[in-house]
Amino acid sequence: MTRAFHDGADDGLEALEALDPARIHSFSDLLGAMKKTAFGGRRLGEAFEVLKAMVEDPDCFVVMTLSGAMTIAKMGKIICAMLDRGMVQAIISTGALMAHGMSEAVGQTHYKYQPVMDDVELFEKGYNRVYDTLEMELNLNHVEEVAAATLNRLDPNEPLSSEILNRELGRTLAKQFSGPGILKSAFLQEVPVYVPAFTDSELGLDTSIWAMKKQGQATPGTEPGDNNQTIWDRLQQRRPAFNPFLDLNSYTRNLLGAKKLGIFTIGGGVPRNWAQQVPPYIEILNMRMGTTITPPRFHYGVRICPEPDYWGGLSGCTYQEGISWGKFVPPEQGGRFAEVLSDATVVWPLLLMALLEGRSAQSDAS
Repeated sequence: MTRAFHDGADDGLEALEALDPARIHSFSDLLGAMKKTAFGGRRLGEAFEVLKAMVEDPDCFVVMTLSGAMTIAKMGKIICAMLDRGMVQAIISTGALMAHGMSEAVGQTHYKYQPVMDDVELFEKGYNRVYDTLEMELNLNHVEEVAAATLNRLDPNEPLSSEILNRELGRTLAKQFSGPGILKSAFLQEVPVYVPAFTDSELGLDTSIWAMKKQGQATPGTEPGDNNQTIWDRLQQRRPAFNPFLDLNSYTRNLLGAKKLGIFTIGGGVPRNWAQQVPPYIEILNMRMGTTITPPRFHYGVRICPEPDYWGGLSGCTYQEGISWGKFVPPEQGGRFAEVLSDATVVWPLLLMALLEGRSAQSDAS
C-alpha cells in the first residue's frame, strides 16, 4: 500500500506553535499560548478557554464542586474571589473542606508540617496533620463556638439541611467577623452551599453534639452497670432534625431553572457525583411517575484532578463517560469540556489569575 502524504493545513488541522516568552505579557497570554503546545500544557490552555466561556456565558448556571483539603492548602481566598465576582452560582463540597475554611474565616492559622515531626507527639500537642500542613485542634474549637451560636438561634422545630446550616453560618460570619470566608461570601452573594456527606466533617460532629447538649444534660448520669454502648444509646436519642433530601430537591430545582449548566470540579469524590446525579434523577422520576420534566445536562465542564480514569474511581471518570449516563451534552451538540490531570494547587491559581486579568482589562476598557 502506498501512503498518500497530506499537508495538515490542507486537511484543516490546527497548527501548534512554540511557546514564545517574548510574546507572553500576562497570565491569559501564557494560557492561550499553552493551548497551542502539547501534553499537560495544552490541557491547561484548553481548560482556561472552556472555563472562561463558562463563567462569561450569561445564561450559564455554574456549579463548583470541591474535594480534597483545598482550604488547608490555602485555596480559600481563590474560592471567595470566584464567589465575589459572580463566577459561581452553587457549591457542592466535602464537609471537611468547609470546616477548615471556617477555621480561616474566624481568624485562625494553619502551620507547615516538618518531616522530622513525630505524629504521636503532634497528637499529644493537639496538632492534626493533613499531609504537609497542620490544623490545631484549638482552631476547630473556635469553629464549634460559631456553629453552636448559629444553631442556637435556629428554630429547633424546623428540619435542617446542609444548605440551610451553611447559609446561616455565612450569616454569622458576615455579622461577626471582618475577614474573608467562603461561607460568608456565599451568603452575601446568595450562593447555596451543599455538603452531601455532611456527617463526614467537623461541622457534622459539632451539630450532633450540639443536639445532644441542647436536648438534655450535657453529660447524662452514669448508672451502675453502664458500659460504653448503654451510655451512647442514652445520648444518641438526642439527634438533630436533619433532612438531606431538602438539599437534593433544592439543588435539583436550581438546575431545572437554568438555561445552561456548567460544572467546575476540583478533585472528585462525593461532591462531583452528587452534583452530576440530577439528570438520572429526573429521568428515573419521569419513567416511574409519568412526569415530563426535561432532564438538565451540563453544557460546560472543567475538571482539575490528578486521578486518571484507569484507577476506576469516579474522581477520574471522564466527561465522555458521563455522556453515557445522560449527564452531559455531547460535543457534537455543543458540549465543551476540558480535563487537567494535575494538582489543583498548581494550576487553579493560574486559571483564576487569567480570569481576573481579563475582567480587569474589560473594566479598564469600559
